[in-house]
Amino acid sequence: MFNFSAHIDNIACVTPLGEKLTYGELEQRSYELSQHIRLGSLSFILCSNTISSLVGYVAATKLHSACLLLSAETPLDSLLNLIETYQPQQIWLPSEYCTRYQFELYTRIFSDHEYSLLQNNNDIYTALPKELKVLLTTSGSTGSPKLVRLSETNIMHNAASICEYLQIDSSERPITSLPMHYSYGLSIINSHLVAGATLLLTNASYIEKTFWEFAANEKATSFAGVPYTYEILKKLKFFHRDLPYLKTLTQAGGKLSKELIEYFVTNSIAHSKRFIVMYGQTEATARMSYVPEYASIRKVGSIGIPIPNGTFKIFQDGMEVLDSNQSGELVYYGTNVSLGYAECLDDLYLGDVNNGILYTGDIAYKDEDGFFYIVGRLKRFLKLFGNRISLDYTESLLKGRYNGDYVCVGTDNKMIIYTDNLQPNYSDVIKYICEFTHIQHSAFEIRHIERIPRSASGKILYHQLLNE
Repeated sequence: MFNFSAHIDNIACVTPLGEKLTYGELEQRSYELSQHIRLGSLSFILCSNTISSLVGYVAATKLHSACLLLSAETPLDSLLNLIETYQPQQIWLPSEYCTRYQFELYTRIFSDHEYSLLQNNNDIYTALPKELKVLLTTSGSTGSPKLVRLSETNIMHNAASICEYLQIDSSERPITSLPMHYSYGLSIINSHLVAGATLLLTNASYIEKTFWEFAANEKATSFAGVPYTYEILKKLKFFHRDLPYLKTLTQAGGKLSKELIEYFVTNSIAHSKRFIVMYGQTEATARMSYVPEYASIRKVGSIGIPIPNGTFKIFQDGMEVLDSNQSGELVYYGTNVSLGYAECLDDLYLGDVNNGILYTGDIAYKDEDGFFYIVGRLKRFLKLFGNRISLDYTESLLKGRYNGDYVCVGTDNKMIIYTDNLQPNYSDVIKYICEFTHIQHSAFEIRHIERIPRSASGKILYHQLLNE
């Protein structure tokens, strides 16, 4: 899938331990591994932000084969469930993982730099479609069998669009602040591999001192984060750090509050950096829109304009909305729209069921300048006493008024508001929501929770709250 011939001598990646690979060396190591991967087969890659994970990813995508990217910390029961469902021919995983556990029907056939390749003893399988390259889990649990099917066209076209609007070239040095198995994190890897840039590979968290020491020592030029990331960075006084080479901050993975956008945009400008808000979904490979730098202040709260070669339309009751400031479901059109979902082995053989069209499930409107704004999710609404209430909008109201985090879930009988604030004025919170919605207080309940459940990428796990 990747062609490194134009930048074979460039440094492809660097680690905190001082390990380095040129693109030529990455090509060679991935080629050696690919010789053990069956044509048309499926590989599982238990990955982290390491050289071995990168080698496994490049190797699996070199041939007529596909790979499912999973966290190297995937619980054993979840991994076994996925193995049983999709029957991969190979598993590329940390060697210590496969020495701790026995994998029936698999034999270790190759090892390289603390990683091992397990191969299925059964060599009878039906070759996968040539267009299928990468499988990613949806934003829910990584143990779920529901996967997003991505083609080479999806990945390469989205990477090219990202390179264009972010002006990525071979001089860039992004630090891996997001997991490789997460679509946003993977898009950073893909777009910079295409450009011949240098990936600064680390598994350290952005809250650790070692992360920022690595970023400073290796002259990191860009950093990516989800909303929760930037909430923490503000508390950590990010702009007090001495990072003269870090010029670009990007944000996606959910809606950031207007207050935080304004804070990071204004401080970025003051420190000769740029803060780029983006919007995407795994089902669109990664990115669908961005807010251009020139509009970062004027269009605070917007998801921006479509990426190059992408298009948005808004529909209400099956009809396209052409007028400005009229909301409806946001629909995206582009070559980066995934082939569709898979929930079982047979689904891997389906063709392109999306045909370049993605119904995002987001409610949005377009302003007079062609910038788009999301106001909620189709499935994130309750109908309390006959009134349609947006859970997302309610959350944003509470976060803007009170200290702490607030997360809203519920049914059409009651909205439950979870907060990690230790001493909220419960009666005041309920009174405020009642005044805003004009709904009686019995429709609302507020509960304290020690910690808001989040995925590895920082997204709120609403289903865990609903199950409490």
